[in-house]
Amino acid sequence: MANYSYDEAGNMAAYFLLTFLSIILIPLTLSSFSPSRKPRVLSGCQCGACLEQAESIRRRERGSVLSPKFRRRTFCLAAGWALVAYLVYKVTTTQVENKVYDPFEVLGLGTGVDVKTIKSHYKKLSRKFHPDKVKLSVNETIEMVEAKFVEITKAYKSLTDETIRKNWQMYGHPDGRQEVSMGIALPKWIVESGNNIWVLGAYGLLFGGALPALVGRWWFGNRDKTKDGVKARSAAAFFKSLNEDSSIDEVVAGFVKAFEWERPKATVSKRESELDDLEEQIKERLKGKWNELNKLAEATPGEHETRRRAFILLYAHLLRIPVKSPSLRQEQTDVLLQTPTLLNSMLNISISRNWLQPTLAVMRLHAYLAQAISPGQDNLRLAQFPGVSPDEAATLVPPEGKDAVSGLVDALEGKSDGRVSDVKKAVQRWGRAELVGATLRVFGERYITPQSYINIVLKLRLSPPGAPHTNGDAQADAKSEEQRVQEFLAGKKDMEDLPGGDGVSYAHAPYWPARRKPSWWAVMSDTRSNRIMIAPMKISDIPMGPRYRMYRQQFQGPPQSGLNRWRLHLISDTFVGEEIVHDIEWRIEDPDAVNVVEMEGEDEISEPEEDSLAGQMALMRGGSVKQHDGESDDESTTDDDRDRDSEAESSSSSDSD
Repeated sequence: MANYSYDEAGNMAAYFLLTFLSIILIPLTLSSFSPSRKPRVLSGCQCGACLEQAESIRRRERGSVLSPKFRRRTFCLAAGWALVAYLVYKVTTTQVENKVYDPFEVLGLGTGVDVKTIKSHYKKLSRKFHPDKVKLSVNETIEMVEAKFVEITKAYKSLTDETIRKNWQMYGHPDGRQEVSMGIALPKWIVESGNNIWVLGAYGLLFGGALPALVGRWWFGNRDKTKDGVKARSAAAFFKSLNEDSSIDEVVAGFVKAFEWERPKATVSKRESELDDLEEQIKERLKGKWNELNKLAEATPGEHETRRRAFILLYAHLLRIPVKSPSLRQEQTDVLLQTPTLLNSMLNISISRNWLQPTLAVMRLHAYLAQAISPGQDNLRLAQFPGVSPDEAATLVPPEGKDAVSGLVDALEGKSDGRVSDVKKAVQRWGRAELVGATLRVFGERYITPQSYINIVLKLRLSPPGAPHTNGDAQADAKSEEQRVQEFLAGKKDMEDLPGGDGVSYAHAPYWPARRKPSWWAVMSDTRSNRIMIAPMKISDIPMGPRYRMYRQQFQGPPQSGLNRWRLHLISDTFVGEEIVHDIEWRIEDPDAVNVVEMEGEDEISEPEEDSLAGQMALMRGGSVKQHDGESDDESTTDDDRDRDSEAESSSSSDSD
C-alpha cells in the first residue's frame, strides 16, 4: 500500500518552479540583449539635423545612465530572476531527507571495514551518546539524544546481526520491506482542512474571475477594432467625414476626430497654459483659417478636449512651433507616431469607394507630417532642407532653367552660406523618383485581350536633383531588356531582385520623431471619370541610379475591348512635392482580330509547299501554299520525259544541219 505524503518543506515545488521559470526567462532575457555590432554609417541622410534627431530618438528609446528607460518587460524579468534567486537559495540550503540508508555513514565509518572495527567504534559511540551518560547542551533535548542513540544502534545491528543485515541488503532498510512513499509536490498547508476556504477562494478568483476577464477584454477589445488597428468609432468618423471632393483640410479635420476614441486616457483634467499659448500662436500664423479648421474638426473646448489637444499639438508640429513642456512634448510625440495607422485606415476607406481626390490628399498628408510643413503649402517644399525656414522658402524663386532644389544649392553657394554643406548632404540622398518606363503586359502574349491577367510593370530609380548620371540600363540592347522583363514576369515576386541596390534606408526627416524609411504609392486612375481603377501599389526600396528596378501589380482586365486612357500618380509618403504624373494609353484588342493577325503573321513567316502534308492541310483550310516550278524540279521528271527530250534535241540538231 502506498503512503502519500505532501511536500511540507516545498522542496519539490521549488524544483518545479525553477524549471518552469528557466524555460520562460532565459529566452526572454537573451532576446532583450541586442547583439554587439560595430557601429555602421547608415545609408540615409547624414546632414546635421538628421544626425541630431537620430541621437534624440536613441536617447528616448534607450534612456540614459542617469534616467534609464524601464519598460514593463524589464520589471517582469527583474521580478522573475529575483524569484529564481530565492528558489535557488531555498533549494541549496534545505537539508534533503530522502536519501539511501547507509549504516556506515551513520556510524562514521568507511565502507568495507571488518566486524572488529565496527564493534570497537560502536562502543565509543554508545559511551558518547548513551542517554544516561551524555550531558545535554543548550540546544539539545533528551528526545534528540535518544533518537541519535537509536539510530546508531540500528546501524550497528545492520552490520553485525545476520537477519537485520540481510534486510538491509535486500530491501535497503534494516527493518525490512517498507511502504511505498509517494511524494506530492504541494506544501501541506494547501490541502489542510483549515485552509480549504482560502485555497478555493484563490482558485475561484483566478479561474472564475481573472481568466474570464482577461479573455473577455481580449475578445471585446479586438471586436472594437477594425482590421487596420483603429477603433470602430474612429473608422465610422472617417467614413462620415470623407466625400468624393474632400480637400486636404477636410481630410486633416476628419482624421483628427479619431483621437477622441484613440486616446481616451489622455490627461484633460486641467488646461495647461502652454497649450493655450500654442493655440494663440497657431491662430496668429493661420489667421482666420484656424477657426475654419476647428469648425470642421468639431474640436470645441470643454466638449472635445482630447480631440482639441491632439489638433493643437499636430498643428504646432506642422508649423514648427517648439513645445517646451516635457509632458506636452511627449504627448505630441505619441500623437505623431499614431498618425500613420489612422491615415492608413482613412486611406483604405477612400480607396474602397474609388475616390481619387481624397485618396491623393491622404497620401500627401503623410509627407506633410513627416517634413513638418503646413498641408497644401507646396510652395514651402524647400523648407524640407536643413536650415531653411518656411518663411525663407516662400521667398526663394529658382533661376530660369533650373529646378527649385538645384536653384537653392546654387543660391547658397553664391552667398557662401554655411548651410550649403548640410543641404548638399540632404540632396545627395533625396528621394526623387524617376520613372524609366511604365507598361502593361500580359505574360506570354503580344496583345492584351478581354479579361486577361494584366501586369503593370514600373521601372523606377532614385535620381537626386542636380546629380547627373549615365543611364546604365539604356546601354543594354533591346533583346536583353526584353529578356529581363520576361524573366521578371515569369517569377512570383512583386519587385525585381536587384543585388547591390543602393536605396535610401532612412529618409531626411529631421522633424519626425522616429526613424523613417521612405516609400511611394502608385495610383492608377481613369482620366475621364477621375476615379481609381485598381488598388494602389505600395513601393519601397527604390535603388539610387543609374540602374532601375522593376515593380509590378497584377489585375484582371475588363471584359470589353477598346482604348483606355489611364493616369499614373506616383506619390511619396515622406518628401513633399516629389510627385510624378504620367499618362498611359493601352488597348484591349478584339480576340477575333488578334487571331486573324496571328494567322497572317504565321503565313508571312512560312508557307508550306503544295505537295507536302502541311501544304495539303493548308489547302483544306483555305490557306495559301507555294506553287512548283516545273523547270526547276528535276527529281519529278520520268524516264520517258527524258527520252522525248533527247529525241527532240537530236531532231533539232539534224534540221539545223
